[in-house]
Amino acid sequence: MSPETPEELTAALPSAAREIEEFVDAAGWDQPAQVFALVPTSRLLAAEPGLADQLDPAAPLTPIAQEALPAEDLAEALSRIEWPDQVSGCALVQEIVVLPPEAEAELPGEAEAARQAAAEHPERREARLVAAVLRDGGEACVMRLRTSGDDTGGEIVQDPSLAPNLLTALHATFAE
Repeated sequence: MSPETPEELTAALPSAAREIEEFVDAAGWDQPAQVFALVPTSRLLAAEPGLADQLDPAAPLTPIAQEALPAEDLAEALSRIEWPDQVSGCALVQEIVVLPPEAEAELPGEAEAARQAAAEHPERREARLVAAVLRDGGEACVMRLRTSGDDTGGEIVQDPSLAPNLLTALHATFAE
């Protein structure tokens, strides 16, 4: 198997983000935030040939689940992450509250007050967000909106502009 090119990895990033969301979705809702390393499949198979029957050799990127993040400030947790050279990207999965744009504009400026107001807003929707980046700049976001009263299914939205601040924070985990 030949090494993946940067273009192949960038093209594969949205699929990897969807794969991660489906993996986390299988465990249901109310999960802690979790980080995934994204490793080129050819590099992983070269280092661990025994995994050949467990990996999709056609997938340029393989997500590798890391420990769940502690229930603390997410920015603080991300600032402590440093990836080895073998890791070409990373992804973060977290459950969030989504509000209509007009409701977001009315939130208080202080972070804790804004979180509380969002959690109590009558038009809030719960969602699971996967934000993924590559060391060399690629970005992808996938969000599953939780359906009321049901822990399965839900509308999927895929757009790299869903979480610009989170993408910036994930890119910072690759900073020298």
